[in-house]
Amino acid sequence: MKKPYILAVDDDIAVLRAVERDLKSKFSANYRILAVDSPEKGVALVRQLTARGDRIALFLVDQRMPLMSGTEFLQAVQPLQPDARRVLLTAYADSAAAIDAINKVKLNHYLMKPWEPPEEHLYPVLNDLMEDWRVGNPATFEGVYVVGTRWAPETHRLKDFLAKSQVPYRWVEPEGITDARVLAAVGSHRAVLPIVIFPDGTVLEKPDTGHVAERLGLVTVPSRSFYDVIVVGAGPAGLACALYCSTEGLKTVLVEREAAGGQAALSSRIENYLGFPSGLSGADLARRGVAQVRRFGTEVLAPAEATALIAEGEYRIVRLSNGQELAAHSVVIAAGVQWRRLGVPGMDRLTGAGIYYGAAITEASSCQDEAVYIVGGANSAGQAAVYFSEVARSVRMIVRGESLSKSMSHYLVERIATIPNISVIPNSEVVAVEGKDQLEEITVQHHDTGNAEKLPARALFIFIGAEPRTEWLEGVVRRDANGFLITGANLLRDGKRPTGWTPDRDPYLLETSVPGVFAVGDVRDGAVRRVANSVGEGSIVLYFVRQYMRNR
Repeated sequence: MKKPYILAVDDDIAVLRAVERDLKSKFSANYRILAVDSPEKGVALVRQLTARGDRIALFLVDQRMPLMSGTEFLQAVQPLQPDARRVLLTAYADSAAAIDAINKVKLNHYLMKPWEPPEEHLYPVLNDLMEDWRVGNPATFEGVYVVGTRWAPETHRLKDFLAKSQVPYRWVEPEGITDARVLAAVGSHRAVLPIVIFPDGTVLEKPDTGHVAERLGLVTVPSRSFYDVIVVGAGPAGLACALYCSTEGLKTVLVEREAAGGQAALSSRIENYLGFPSGLSGADLARRGVAQVRRFGTEVLAPAEATALIAEGEYRIVRLSNGQELAAHSVVIAAGVQWRRLGVPGMDRLTGAGIYYGAAITEASSCQDEAVYIVGGANSAGQAAVYFSEVARSVRMIVRGESLSKSMSHYLVERIATIPNISVIPNSEVVAVEGKDQLEEITVQHHDTGNAEKLPARALFIFIGAEPRTEWLEGVVRRDANGFLITGANLLRDGKRPTGWTPDRDPYLLETSVPGVFAVGDVRDGAVRRVANSVGEGSIVLYFVRQYMRNR
């Protein structure tokens, strides 16, 4: 496989040569570096490379060029190389142009000139972007194949698990196999679909996610029995907590029932997270977070499900679904939430067969040129609608409120209003679904008119409400009526400490009714459900963990 290209475009020859020099110094081992002195030549070159089947990993383009600006150049080449990362070289006064480029061409980054020294101002940025590109565009596919029908819930579960686990995979319908290796591997297994085919040719028939995880070498068994801190849940809050605990030298283990990254890992785009003006996908955030915590020594167990919490003297014990027990001085619950189930006739039977909770990224390829229905009006639903609008024929959002503005960020409401194939159905809800082996029809009740409307549908995605995963803590940790964990001053009823509370102090800010057990992120009662808030709580809980460990 030929090396992919990095293309630099700048009409200032001196700047262009400096860019070319720095790019070759760092990236020439794995990429071919090209430099052209006009955007017109650049567009022609991109057309030529694309026609030959060559891949361009990165465009590094000056904004101020005659006849065609950097943004206009990127608009011209984006359809030719849509996966290439896009970076503008700007002057200080060009920040408005860079923001315009973010909106027009989904600019990944902009760099101000001069960028000396490149080790500080150029290479770290490009290294991150190139790694993102490499993960999504491997030179040759050596990952996992999932062979199964679109409408089988088992197929969906496998795809969803692999996507959440950041495992490269390809899904193929049994009738659509063209790869000779896959065809040979399917062989006599066709009657027991779905199957998972691993790079070495091993085939698993109708496997559960635990067997797939074991075969992939994912860590599900702890290396020790005692830790300083056990973190339950590996979403943004749990990852942040594990990072800060590990960097302070605490022996930390992260326990995640599905895959590191949590619900945020499947977000198609996070655009309001500070420091990422171009936004980033949930998968990128999860991948970077997991790499970061592992770098500092956090042990990550996934998939591994916590099923019980036991307080024995000064020790806190977490029991796992495989029967193993982990002990620690302190436990941080960052288990997050799950989408609330839509309780209408036929829903459970068709879940995974046209009806999905979240899973926009997992199932998007199945919805090419189809009509997609989305239930929900908050940010997650809005981001999914924007994401589906690029592949689906139409996207219809069904919301109970009068408009999106009551529950969705303003920037996202404005974005949706500009996308022609997204429409909003207000004052409405899905009251029934129909289909034999797959979703075929939904019934939508319009509350403003009182009419019920039957609509043909093959893809319905649910993004409503949030339910905490705290059943395993019942009777041990105080929860509110909805299952969220109560912390801090909210535990003090009429000025009295929780029943059974032994320390001669009030609970710390993020501490639960069990001393030394803390809750952060969406699982906590009263939490602001935003990624930034979850990361913030996960970061500051270290302070209270330290306080507890010193004073216990």
